[in-house]
Amino acid sequence: MDSFIDQTPFFEPEHRSLATSIASFAWREIETRAIEERDADERTREYVSLLAQAGVLRHAVATPETRLDVRAVCLIRETLAYSSSLADTAFVMQGLGTYAIAQAAPEHVRDFWLARAAEGKAIAAFALTEPEAGSDVAAIQTSAQRDGDAYVINGNKRFISNAGIADFYTVFARTKTREDGRPELSAFIVGAKMAGCSVVERTAMMAPHPIGEIKFADCRVPAENLIGAEGDGFRLAMQTLDVFRASVGAAACGMAGRALDEALRYAGERKQFGRLLGEHQLVQEKLADMVTELDAARLLVYRAAYLKDSGAARLTRAASEAKLFATEAAGRIVDHAVQIHGGAGLVRGSVVERLYQDIRALRIYEGTSEIQKLVIASQLLKE
Repeated sequence: MDSFIDQTPFFEPEHRSLATSIASFAWREIETRAIEERDADERTREYVSLLAQAGVLRHAVATPETRLDVRAVCLIRETLAYSSSLADTAFVMQGLGTYAIAQAAPEHVRDFWLARAAEGKAIAAFALTEPEAGSDVAAIQTSAQRDGDAYVINGNKRFISNAGIADFYTVFARTKTREDGRPELSAFIVGAKMAGCSVVERTAMMAPHPIGEIKFADCRVPAENLIGAEGDGFRLAMQTLDVFRASVGAAACGMAGRALDEALRYAGERKQFGRLLGEHQLVQEKLADMVTELDAARLLVYRAAYLKDSGAARLTRAASEAKLFATEAAGRIVDHAVQIHGGAGLVRGSVVERLYQDIRALRIYEGTSEIQKLVIASQLLKE
């Protein structure tokens, strides 16, 4: 975190200690493995195991007794993403896939899955998106019908992170249709090995990432696996995203920070026209823009995290601002880093080439930049 954590008022002493320990862990365990991550499944499983052994996953998995420390989540995501977007994903998916469970699942079901997720014994997934329902959650078609002591789920989920390696999914399905035509959504815990639950496609992305499409065909799920009550699904999904949205900006800051460091190193070593790149004014302009945008992004991210941890009544706008600005700014910062590297930045396997692929997804998942702008404007008009 360089000097940022000491220069801002958002942190407690335990956050400073965490920042030091997670940086040491990432440099020791993640950095060396990030050089080759083409086998995303194997590497993600390895990262989950390493994070569990180091006690890091407990910061992602909420419990009824302990409220999630969003500043800690952001610190960890920023540090992991600096070295590896896969390691960052391995960490945060354990939180996304269990947050609703921690809030509302029956006690014995809740405790079983939370313990397994925190210990790295089970990989979690969050199954909301569908082929025809991305940002438009009201378009969800996956259905869940009560049948005796079970619910029968039918439908497809698309772009589901950890599909194919997850041990369980938090699945959102339509249990009823309201009079206005909108769905009444409910949430369920679905074990990956349950009959009728299958991965029908592994999706190849521009950056290595375990992701795919899941099909539910008369998948019988015990009624006790209903999270909360029928109709609680939309609220639980939005609560989950509200908690983790700012942390997407933190991951973006981690990638942007790495891009800036790589650009500074290269500009201090590479000579052109008899001078170091860093001595050319147009390169200096890029570096100035990069560090200013990164500082601004960090401030927005950790302000939102601080507000959440402080129990602020209104967080939606702050979280969306953090996610919007940080991910957009990180895209520009990484692009500048590639430009400063010139041809060397296009070489397959170079750090900035990897960052260029990894950074693009952050402007889309957990609410696109366009959706964030609509959220920000709607909240502003309400105020």
